[in-house]
Amino acid sequence: MSTFNHSDLMRDINESLAPFRKAQPNAMAGFGQLAKAAITDGELSAKHKELIALSIAVTQRCSGCIGFHVKALVQLGCTRAELEEMLTVCVYMGGGPALMYAAEVIAAWEKLSVKA
Repeated sequence: MSTFNHSDLMRDINESLAPFRKAQPNAMAGFGQLAKAAITDGELSAKHKELIALSIAVTQRCSGCIGFHVKALVQLGCTRAELEEMLTVCVYMGGGPALMYAAEVIAAWEKLSVKA
């Protein structure tokens, strides 16, 4: 399991991407619009869509994505029980590696939900 702080990781990612955002404003604006449109409430709620996004982050082993989606889920009022139930599906589909990233999600949840 990672030992880094997801808040620091998200800050570092945002700082590292700042020059890229300036150099490629149209592409980054398009990505932002895609993200907003994909997560907006529809037939599925934004919370359910963020749970899906987090499950993909776990199975794709993306620590940065884990931080950003856990933070969004905390803001959307996701419960730990909902998070853990989603993680069981990740482990079912992703096996042992997903279990290791599930531990990372739980650690991120514990740190980021305190700030909410």
